[in-house]
Amino acid sequence: MTLPEAVMLLLFDPRTGTIAGEGQSLMYTLGGAMLTELAVRKHIELDDKNRRVRAVGHAPEDLLLRGAWERVPETATGIRALAIDIGVRSRESTLDRLVVRGDIRKEPRRLLGFIPTHALKGGDTDTRDRLLRPVRSALVDGVDPDARTATLAALLSASKNLAAMHADIPWSGEVYTRGKKFERGDWGAKAASDIILSTLVVQVVGTAFATALATFAQPD
Repeated sequence: MTLPEAVMLLLFDPRTGTIAGEGQSLMYTLGGAMLTELAVRKHIELDDKNRRVRAVGHAPEDLLLRGAWERVPETATGIRALAIDIGVRSRESTLDRLVVRGDIRKEPRRLLGFIPTHALKGGDTDTRDRLLRPVRSALVDGVDPDARTATLAALLSASKNLAAMHADIPWSGEVYTRGKKFERGDWGAKAASDIILSTLVVQVVGTAFATALATFAQPD
């Protein structure tokens, strides 16, 4: 599962059928997760100092990531513009991927009795629970996470939606502080032991990228 899929599934609340941060915040979060995944897979390069990225290498085989990669030019472009550009285009495609997997269900509805729409419901898989457990342990209990878990925690924290996930991750000052540590790349020995992955993720999430995502989620 790619980072944008994992982040959207974690932000989705099966009890209410809503996605935390729906709107601009979700767009930046999905765009940021897409760019992070592309960087981890070496499809883009990040300029830490200027917070700009450019496409490199070949197109991803994963169609969800390919759609995002095709929005990244070969000349360096600002992260903010790319995050919202990619994020706006990623919501439906990411959600559809989760629906196909069975992690989220779409139930047909009629608005005002005649306008076709749908409601989101929890799926038939345990994927969300399996993703949530280590993230919650890292943020709430201070358990040393692996690099992928630390990345998810950093993205959720940078999105400023952790407080809205209180039903799954009880909100507290400690959760806030740990989230900020993950944003800065302070992940502990377990995550740092995965040298290749942790180095790439620290570059993207733990330095300029997390700071940019957190800043861009705020109104101009």
